[in-house]
Amino acid sequence: MIFGNMISDNRKPTDDFRWDDIRAFLAVARYGTLSLAANALNIGIATLSRRIERLEQKLDIPLFIRHQTGYKLTQDGLMMLDKAESMEASALALIAGANENTEVSGKVSLATAENLATKIILPNLQAFSDQYPNLIIDLITNINTVNLHSREADLAIRMVRPEKGNLTFRKLGELGYGLYASESYLKQDSLINDSHSGLEKYKLISWHESLSHLAPSKAIEEVFSRKAPTLKTTSLHCQLEAAKSGLGVAFVPHFLAKPENLIHIETNITLVQPIYLVIQTDIAKSARVRILADFLSELITKHAEILRGQ
Repeated sequence: MIFGNMISDNRKPTDDFRWDDIRAFLAVARYGTLSLAANALNIGIATLSRRIERLEQKLDIPLFIRHQTGYKLTQDGLMMLDKAESMEASALALIAGANENTEVSGKVSLATAENLATKIILPNLQAFSDQYPNLIIDLITNINTVNLHSREADLAIRMVRPEKGNLTFRKLGELGYGLYASESYLKQDSLINDSHSGLEKYKLISWHESLSHLAPSKAIEEVFSRKAPTLKTTSLHCQLEAAKSGLGVAFVPHFLAKPENLIHIETNITLVQPIYLVIQTDIAKSARVRILADFLSELITKHAEILRGQ
C-alpha cells in the first residue's frame, strides 16, 4: 500500500484514492493558501477545498491546520507529504522529455548564504526560470542555519558538513577567504610609519560577538586575539563596505573582495570552507527538487576557481 501504516485495516483501500486529490494536497502544502493553490491548478477554490476534505476523510486524519493567514501541515500531513511527493516524482518520470520542462511546477525552497545568492545564483537564474516557467523558487538567505528536517527549506547550500539526520549531500566546491583592505587605507602615512610589525599595525573589521561561532570569525580571532577589532558587524556586506571605505582590514571571501578592487594582504591566515549541497533524503527524487539541485551543482562547479580564489 502506498501510504503504509497511515491507513488502518478498517479503512478503504488505496484504490479509492484519486490522483486529483493528491495533487490538491501537494498544491496547498506548497503554496500555503487555497487561493494560490487553486490558481496553480487552474480550478476553483470550492473544488480544491472539497478535494482536500475528501482526502482527509479517506485517510481519516487531519492534513492541515486552518489559519486565517493560510494552511499549515499537521504532523500527519508532513508524513503524508513525503509519500505524495514520491508519487509525483514517479508520475513526472513518465512524462516525455519534450514536455517535462512545462510540466514541472510548484514551489521549491532553497536556503543559502546571501553572498552566494546575490553574486552567483541570481545572476544566472534567468535561463533556469525560462526553462521551467511554472517552478516557483523561495530563496532563503540568512546567517542562521535552516532546519531541513522541519521543512524550513527543501534544499540548502551549506559550508558545514551535516553530521546527523536523514540528509543527502555532496560537496560542490570550496570557498576561500583572505585578508583584504583598500589601497587608500594601506597608503596611510600612519600605517606605513607604524613601528609595529606584522598584523598588529592593522585596524581589524570583524564579526559581532553573536556570530563568533562562524568559521571566519574563529580564524581571524586566533591571529588578532590580542587586538580588539575597530568595527564589528553582522554581515559580510558591511565588512566589505567598511574595508572599501578605508576603516581597516577584513577577512572575507576572495570572490567578493576582488571585484571591489580590494588588495589582498599576504598572510598565513587561511580558510577554505567546503561547499555542500544538502537535501532531505525523502524528497531527493522529487522532480522539482532534483531539477534545482542539478542546476546548482553545475553552477557551483562552473564557478569553482572563482569561489576558491584562484
